[in-house]
Amino acid sequence: MEVTRTRDTSRTFAAYPFVSTEFVVAALTWIVMTSSAPPPPGDASASEPRQDGMRGTPRRRVTGRAVERTLFTEPVLIVSREPSSAGPGRGYGVFDRDGSRIGGVTVTTPGFLSRAVQRLWKSGRYVGRKFQVRDADQSTVLKVSERAKGPRGTRFVVTRADETPIGEILSADTESRHFTLLADDRPIATMVATGRQAREILIKDQTGTDVARVGRPAAAVSPISGNACLVEIPRQVSEPLASMIIATTLTIGDALTTPPG
Repeated sequence: MEVTRTRDTSRTFAAYPFVSTEFVVAALTWIVMTSSAPPPPGDASASEPRQDGMRGTPRRRVTGRAVERTLFTEPVLIVSREPSSAGPGRGYGVFDRDGSRIGGVTVTTPGFLSRAVQRLWKSGRYVGRKFQVRDADQSTVLKVSERAKGPRGTRFVVTRADETPIGEILSADTESRHFTLLADDRPIATMVATGRQAREILIKDQTGTDVARVGRPAAAVSPISGNACLVEIPRQVSEPLASMIIATTLTIGDALTTPPG
């Protein structure tokens, strides 16, 4: 009688109990080594995009819920022309469309003796009125200095608070109301002042696109009372044009209409 022999597999696994264990360990090791390590606790830079920018460049300040309103984020600015005392000079406020104060401008003018002495120097050494554009915390963000006024026209130098150069505002001659905005000695925009008191201003970029406009607000829609100017910036632009627009629209009207004395 033929007896059928069955293969005893129990001895095979009993003899090699480590095979399945080594396989599992190797698989787990491979998974751990090929997976990316999580960022260390408290390292927010690993999960947030890097934000590079020019040194001293004003940027949007993000709060817990929304972007805080600043001079560089608002499409509409209301500039008061009612001067107030500001230390050695005078100043006026800058408001958003809702009437909340988000900045201001201070103006200092050289005294009579200083101006008389400067007239003896070359026009390139002339320093006239100085403007400081400040944010809602009264921190200076931009400076504008009148550096020339004579047959060659008017020249304003724009810098940041730490005197880092941004650009210049140049006119063709003293009678011209056409200005060129320069950055790195290259034209980046043009400005035309119109109206009897040069209170209407239009700024175009190098493509001919309107990037800023200054006019008089209607009394019915103005959030502040008294003499004021309406600054409209329809879209945000990159630096240095953004700073040049703010510096020009907030100061050039006063520079053209107010006597230096």
